[in-house]
Amino acid sequence: MDPQPLNEPISFAAPDAEPSILPAADAVTSAAAPDAAPAFVPRTDLSALTAHVAAVRQQIGHVIVGQHDLLELLLVALLADGHVLLEGVPGVAKTLTAKLLARTLAVPFSRIQFTPDLMPADVLGTSIFRPAQGDFEFRPGPIFASVVLIDEINRAPAKTQSALFEVMEERTVTQDGTTHRMTTPFVVLATQNPVEQEGTYRLPEAQLDRFLFKLNVGYPTLAEEVQILQGHHSGFGGTPLELVKPVLSAQDLAALRQQVGQQRVEANVLEYIAKIVGQTRAHKALYLGASPRASLALLNGAKALAALRGRDFVTPEDVQFLAAPVLRHRIMLTPEREMEGGTPDEVVKAIVQSVEVPR
Repeated sequence: MDPQPLNEPISFAAPDAEPSILPAADAVTSAAAPDAAPAFVPRTDLSALTAHVAAVRQQIGHVIVGQHDLLELLLVALLADGHVLLEGVPGVAKTLTAKLLARTLAVPFSRIQFTPDLMPADVLGTSIFRPAQGDFEFRPGPIFASVVLIDEINRAPAKTQSALFEVMEERTVTQDGTTHRMTTPFVVLATQNPVEQEGTYRLPEAQLDRFLFKLNVGYPTLAEEVQILQGHHSGFGGTPLELVKPVLSAQDLAALRQQVGQQRVEANVLEYIAKIVGQTRAHKALYLGASPRASLALLNGAKALAALRGRDFVTPEDVQFLAAPVLRHRIMLTPEREMEGGTPDEVVKAIVQSVEVPR
């Protein structure tokens, strides 16, 4: 199975639309004769994970229809303890999607609007002198939350971008010689506009490498846009965020992440991941290949995807499905390939097709 780039759009349901819930498990017991060989039954009990994922999908389905791949990948990132970069033109509900996912979690949420004049202290926090005590007190910034939405992340200069390096990778903030540890979970959901260049800054490669996925959000289909118009015409108006309720606590998420980390991965699948990532470092169309962090991201993401799909082991198909979201922002095309109109997704697809699939 070739990896498919994520480019389907987001649309909003009319108020009477039914939530769209995907099956959380692909594997079921066989309905054949008793003496027939049974179909796959996971050795690990994934019923709790399946129930929680279904509840999150149901809540988000009150507002959004379609976009099953997008929601699945966001859930994969959540279970794999990874950050996500959402890229798309204005008006395709990138920020709304992040807000809805945050509302399904019973954890602190904050939003930071990045601007060219934003300083690192505006993100991380600062120390305030207390005359009565004669010392300094650290006042945490908006980054101190469990789910942090960074809107238009590419509008802040390099000085502010560098403030995110430590907290995104190590989950700590060092201020005035003191290290402050983030709460668990800690997930950064960032958005950016790929078209507008005025007043924007290219994200450093080191920062891009800290995002587990880069997801492309495109325009709605004709049918979905008609549904948007029908909803607004019937008096739906704005987006009823209050319809989405928290269904997953921090303790629940920690237990699910621990279960995902115990997924079985065969040695030949590990070698398959290493070969795909290794090919990015030797491909003639690439100026910069992916680092070992990409291999770890592909492994962790594949574990979470397998669990979402009802399996307690990783398959090569899981790796193929996640190759583009994991690698597209970690590789850099050569100037010649860029001039020819090539894209990172095309190169990733060619690499996946060139590597032998383990059996």
